[in-house]
Amino acid sequence: MHFVNAKGILSAHNGMNVYRGCTHGCIYCDSRSLCYQMNHDFEDIEVKKNAPQLLEEALRRKRYKCMIATGAMCDPYMPCEEQLRITRQCFEKIEAYGFGVSFQTKSNLFLRDIELLKSINRRSKCVVEMTLTTYDEALCRIIEPNVCTTRRRYEALKVCQEAGIPTVVWITPLLPFINDTEENLRGVLDYCFDAGVKGVIFFHGGGMTLRAGDREYYYAALDRHFPGLKARYIQTYGDSYKLPSPNGLLLTKLLHTLCRERGVMCDNDEIFSYLYRLGDGAEQISLF
Repeated sequence: MHFVNAKGILSAHNGMNVYRGCTHGCIYCDSRSLCYQMNHDFEDIEVKKNAPQLLEEALRRKRYKCMIATGAMCDPYMPCEEQLRITRQCFEKIEAYGFGVSFQTKSNLFLRDIELLKSINRRSKCVVEMTLTTYDEALCRIIEPNVCTTRRRYEALKVCQEAGIPTVVWITPLLPFINDTEENLRGVLDYCFDAGVKGVIFFHGGGMTLRAGDREYYYAALDRHFPGLKARYIQTYGDSYKLPSPNGLLLTKLLHTLCRERGVMCDNDEIFSYLYRLGDGAEQISLF
């Protein structure tokens, strides 16, 4: 872990990352890709120590309230947040200035800040976005080794449900030949429905992406945990960036059918619109 003074904190679309790098160890993580030009080891977390001050300055300058998003590149609730509390400090600024927040995480550490998140949601809007990929706990520990398992994330979603905080689940990636099964998808969706999630994000065809940096790390993990599977990937996909699941059409149809039966949003455009809309007259941020 190392500390830097950042020059800015909000993107043009009101997204922020207070950390760079990650210690969750997920074998498929796209953020490892060389295209992001990270000039330090991925597990050597870069901490933007002045992020709360930069965020406050940015919020003061805004003409309209809007949603602030975080977690698209690096989880805001990695273990280092427990001591550093930089994400919390930023959320305190968001609450103080009456903005909304939406964040992606695989960690239940955010429950430590549940009262703050409830306060933001009462005043404006707070959405917890949780990634769930793998119903089987043993498999989850292999592909997402240094973060709480799917069961514990589901339990965290239940706490949000009780607290009245809306939630969205990302079911991605579904790794070809590993967790891209109907049984796995049904298990994850059962968690979603029981926890009362508002929407489920699932990209058509399931599968995953791989590019330089990420690919090498992923294939090394396959060699360790799934001997022989790398050869199947290379034979099936070559050096492709997009690796759709062979079961993609079946899984997509199943997800849409089950979500619509339960009244859960499953149209990605509709969900993204919901995530980034604070309210009437508010400045909005775009995913693109």
